[in-house]
Amino acid sequence: MREKKQKNMKKDSILKRIIVVLILLLISIFVLIKAENYLRESTSDQINLIINNRNVTSRLKNNIFIENGTVYLSMDDIENFFDKYIYIEDEINEIVTTYDKKIASIGFEANKLTLNGSTKKIYAHAITRDDIIYLPISEMLDVYNIELDNIEEEKIVTIDSLNKEQIKAYVESNLSVKWKEDFFSKTVDKVSKGDIVIEISKEDNGWSKIRTENGKIGYVKTNKLTNYTQVRENWETEKQITGKVNMFWDYFSKYVKPTDRTGQTIDGVNVVSPSFFYIDEDGELQENVGQAGINYIEWAHSNGYKVWPIISNADAGIDVTSSILNSYTKRQELIEKIVEKCALYEIDGINVDFENIYEADKDKFSRFVIELVPRMQELGIVTSVDVTAPDGAPNWSMCYDRNIIGDVADYLVFMAYDQYGTSSTEPGTTAGLNWVETSLKKIIEYDAVDPEKIILGIPFYTRQWTIGQDGTIKDRGVVSMINIKIPNNVEKQWDDTLKQNYIEYTSGRNTIKMWIEDGESIKAKVSLVTKYNLAGTSGWRKDMETSNVWSIIKEELSKESTGQTEE
Repeated sequence: MREKKQKNMKKDSILKRIIVVLILLLISIFVLIKAENYLRESTSDQINLIINNRNVTSRLKNNIFIENGTVYLSMDDIENFFDKYIYIEDEINEIVTTYDKKIASIGFEANKLTLNGSTKKIYAHAITRDDIIYLPISEMLDVYNIELDNIEEEKIVTIDSLNKEQIKAYVESNLSVKWKEDFFSKTVDKVSKGDIVIEISKEDNGWSKIRTENGKIGYVKTNKLTNYTQVRENWETEKQITGKVNMFWDYFSKYVKPTDRTGQTIDGVNVVSPSFFYIDEDGELQENVGQAGINYIEWAHSNGYKVWPIISNADAGIDVTSSILNSYTKRQELIEKIVEKCALYEIDGINVDFENIYEADKDKFSRFVIELVPRMQELGIVTSVDVTAPDGAPNWSMCYDRNIIGDVADYLVFMAYDQYGTSSTEPGTTAGLNWVETSLKKIIEYDAVDPEKIILGIPFYTRQWTIGQDGTIKDRGVVSMINIKIPNNVEKQWDDTLKQNYIEYTSGRNTIKMWIEDGESIKAKVSLVTKYNLAGTSGWRKDMETSNVWSIIKEELSKESTGQTEE
């Protein structure tokens, strides 16, 4: 009996031990599961930075600091969070920064800020510490369209974009704000009944992510929030053109009045680009508008067409263009004059047509576009910039940074013609489809330009090549589509690679060759808009085309895009 009792006691002891072990195991599992709720984020004495409800402190390249009430953020971090094109302009020894509709410059000595051409007094300037440049971001709220709060006791600085939605709510009762959506999570802050918090998001599990008045980000139960108020909405720019751009360039020289198009309508067109503005040989912006131009603008607007005049550097030449591009002061002077012209004539956009630029000025041309676009956006004006094919001569093709231009401008216009042009040593097509498509794919894939920002320039002309008996080119004259004449005894040959008709015949001792632009070739090129989901087309130039062109372009642009980038 005693032995049996001892055995039972031993069993009970073993059972108790098993139960204790199981309890400890369960506690360990629970702790492991919930441990992340108690892990602290990396902490230090540095000031935390919250941008648009995200703690970006770990992404800072340099510590934020505050001096005499001014909040300083390093130029590297400004580049990272606000303006990837920020730079130091040596000519004026100031930092130039662009953001949305603003271009600003700030120096290292004077407490002043130049913003969109106007200078105002501020209470700090850029400084250098340990070879790091810092900007007084609390003095630059207008530049980046932000509001900033320095919560000193918490060592937190919050920055909120005024372009982004913000919703606030009242707290119904005293609450602990949790790091995770879990009651067992650590408490990051406490809020009291009646406190106002910023709602960041509503989660599906009954929790809401919030930001407290102390700048702390965490979670509370959604049912503990009430009286939601939308402080501001997301600000979105409305596109000027809905659907595809169907544009044409309307060229007239500076010695000729703008074309009188009274009574004309062009089916499908929604943008016209007349040659109103040019830079002369002295580097001054000149115009060819006058009353005829004003009538032209009124005609366009009455038909629902947007007006994006050309700004050309053809008269200026390569050296004068270089002089302007390489001077910050001259660039700003030109931009101010463009702003004045745009406001004066109430135009809708501009088409920057700078051609024949030194390859060495590639970055300076990009700077010009970077500095121009905010001023245009301020006026609600579209900026389109013309570029040539990616492969070609240094001063004709290699002078454009298509990636930056495509990123900054509203539209990059690829002038997809002159495959064989005035400088060609052998005859060839003006714009074979295979060349156009190959060049287009390079712009999309290599230069990483968003296809939805690319306008495809198409030619309304070809060239008639006259070849002598010795094989030399005697003439390569431009022939408008409407003026193409094919002798009766000459048959067209279809080139399926170029998607063009080709003719060749003898005239006296010469051989005539022509790769024809017609409805079939135009249709093939415009089909690339659908294939690659491009922004649209622009034809060079009006009155060179045959009458069937506009119905062809309209029909092709109405097709649903496939967005393909590979064959």
